Amino acid sequence: MRKLVVVSILLLLAPALFADSTATFKAKCAMCHGQDGAGQTSMGKTLKLRDLGSVEVQKLTDEALAKIISDGKGKMPAFKTKMSGDEIGAMVTFLRTLKN
Repeated sequence: MRKLVVVSILLLLAPALFADSTATFKAKCAMCHGQDGAGQTSMGKTLKLRDLGSVEVQKLTDEALAKIISDGKGKMPAFKTKMSGDEIGAMVTFLRTLKN
């Protein structure tokens, strides 16, 4: 019964968490990565960003993606002071939805 309650709560919260991740992506990432994560913005093309839905990106572990978001990579800034650990984890989950 306890597991059922926990699962039910998570299912009720999932849309809100996903909405927050979508808003965070739009606010912090889309300017370079694009709304769809494909990196086809002028900045994305200049920086030669990989499509976040590509096999190359999607094969990275959740830990590797979280580290990139947290610490930055190349020209991408670090977000560890701008996002909580939970927000970074939610962003990794959101990135998984971009899978091609």
